[in-house]
Order: sequence, then structure tokens, then C-alpha cells
Amino acid sequence: MKMRSPIPHKHARIEIIPLIDIMFFLLASFMMVSLSQTHMKGIRVNLPSATSPPADPTKKDFVAIRVTEGGLIYFDNEPVLNDDVLPRLYRLHEQNKDIKVSLSAEPLATHGDVIGLLDNIRLAKIEKIGYQIKTAAATGAPGTVPPPSAPPPPP
Repeated sequence: MKMRSPIPHKHARIEIIPLIDIMFFLLASFMMVSLSQTHMKGIRVNLPSATSPPADPTKKDFVAIRVTEGGLIYFDNEPVLNDDVLPRLYRLHEQNKDIKVSLSAEPLATHGDVIGLLDNIRLAKIEKIGYQIKTAAATGAPGTVPPPSAPPPPP
């Protein structure tokens, strides 16, 4: 006959909370050790000094060029004839070798006119060219769908 003990028999069980605590402690320890061993290396940069000479007000460093419908070209909102575009670009480049050009076109301007102007800018050896690009909806061109507005607030 088999007799049972009056003392209940306990089974071993694994508690998960102390294991989680130990894992967080190890994670934090490894992170702290790895951060202390990292040597930050960077690229040397020559920053400008605070005592730079004042800019020459007669020297122009930026020009905005716009192409409109029909191939009309504007330099800073001043109309320029097609024959005068290249000599004017050469003059601007002679005045300032680092001149920046902002090129924009209206929605109805032809692609060929814009590319022709870009070729002239490159012929004048101007290298810093920026392009102003706007969506058709933002310019309000006819036949375009306006951007969707915000949805109404919930009731």
C-alpha cells in the first residue's frame, strides 16, 4: 500500500519577472559599455570666420530668369530680347564667376525654349543653376484640379 505524505509536494517553477529584470540589467550594461568604447571620428571642416569682409554691393550673386509663353525671357522681371540673352549671361559671368541662376518657366512655356535658355546658360560657363518647380495646381493653370482640402471635422 502506498501512503501519501501529509506535507504537500511542491513542484519547481520558473519565475519570469526576475528573468526580465536580469535581461534589462544586461541590456543596459552592454549599452553603457558599448557607448563608452565608441570614439567619435568626423570629417574636418573649415568653418568661415566671423570677421569676413563685407560683400560688395555692386557685385550681383543671384539672377532669376523666367521663360513665359511665346518664348519671352525675363531677367529679374525685366524683359530681355532673345538676341541679348547670351551677351547678358556672359556679362553676368564676367562680373561674378560664382553667380547663381534660378531658372523658372510658366506652365504654357514650351520645352524647347527652356532647354535653349539652359544651353545658353551653360555656354556662358555658369555652373550654379537652380530650377523653380511648382505643380500645375499651385500655379492655377486652367483645367487643373485644385489640391484636396482638409476633411471636415467629425460631428
